[in-house]
Amino acid sequence: MKDIIRKVDSSTPVGPSIREAAQIILNGGVVVFPTTGLYGMGAEAHDTSAIKRVFGVKKRPAHKPILILVPERAAIRDLVEEIPPAAEKIMRRFWPGGVTLIFRAQPDVSPLLTAGSGKIGIRLPAYPVAAKLVSTVGAPITGTSANLSGEPGASDVNNLPQEIIDGVDMVLDAGPLIGGPGSTVVDITADPPTVLREGALSKSELIKIL
Repeated sequence: MKDIIRKVDSSTPVGPSIREAAQIILNGGVVVFPTTGLYGMGAEAHDTSAIKRVFGVKKRPAHKPILILVPERAAIRDLVEEIPPAAEKIMRRFWPGGVTLIFRAQPDVSPLLTAGSGKIGIRLPAYPVAAKLVSTVGAPITGTSANLSGEPGASDVNNLPQEIIDGVDMVLDAGPLIGGPGSTVVDITADPPTVLREGALSKSELIKIL
């Protein structure tokens, strides 16, 4: 097995492992990293070759889009055509956190990420390792789960498929995660906004805000 697994402290994610992982991503590589519930797969969101690698490793069909994580709220302005008032309300209340917002993408956002839909899913991560990684990269990264398409995600590095480990350049191991549902996905291009997937954040909580 490749010696690519690096331990990382989820409470204080600093040190050479994070910096090494960020540099790998900036150099066009792919890194498995922990989020709140499951391990994700990160590549630089403007790097077409790296994004293609993510699709290939996951065996993900091209018609399925991939969400991205941003280092800060301000970063979305370079990625989306507009930020509706409903999105502002949700971001103020729940970002960073377990809600992914679907925006209309800027024309230069990779169609691989949008699956040709013209829409892009974006989240500001709350989990310390994911947040530190994307901030160290200083640019958006993919946030898709580190699983083979159609298979469950992994909440423990020991449960990652061997094909995933073989296909990436580094794995940041924060130990077992809490598992559970992924992020709640909200399409804010619709009026009113539409909950496409109820996950970590309940639909009732969103309705209160909106």
